[in-house]
Amino acid sequence: MAPEMAVKRLELTRDLLPHARAVAMIINPNYPGADSEMAEVEAAGRLIGMQTQRLTAGSERDLDAAFATISQRRVDAVMVGADRFLITRRDQIAALATRYAMPCIYPFPDYAAAGGLMSYGASLTDAYRQAGVYTGRILKGAKPADLPVMQPTKFEFVINVKTAKALGLEIPPTLLARADEVIE
Repeated sequence: MAPEMAVKRLELTRDLLPHARAVAMIINPNYPGADSEMAEVEAAGRLIGMQTQRLTAGSERDLDAAFATISQRRVDAVMVGADRFLITRRDQIAALATRYAMPCIYPFPDYAAAGGLMSYGASLTDAYRQAGVYTGRILKGAKPADLPVMQPTKFEFVINVKTAKALGLEIPPTLLARADEVIE
């Protein structure tokens, strides 16, 4: 579901920054879903008239270089791909976004809790609950191959107002009303 979620994050970015014309997306070139996620964002960007730029980062050093590149390009915001490596570097990414005063939207709420501006993605709490249900079924004798594949059904939108203020951004009331959680 990463490509569809990336498109939704692009729409939320536009809702926050209606005059934004360019957004950079950081993806991990080692992540198998990176190209499809980026392709969906590029297609959505064309539909809403927003230029998209691809930046890759597969290491800590690459992240520093990506943000240095972003600061030189004329982009209005940054999106971060849904990749395990990028998730593990959420503190570094949030700190770089703050250092470069760049509005960013992320795939998981952990980023907003780490100081990121906004996140939209599958509810991790709900995903863990579903994993527990699957585990319970297996422990009761169900064969894993017989269990249906379940997609996330609950999604969370989190806004970090403290970060928005630090970036000098005013969050529209309509966007705040849509948030599942607002970090003050």
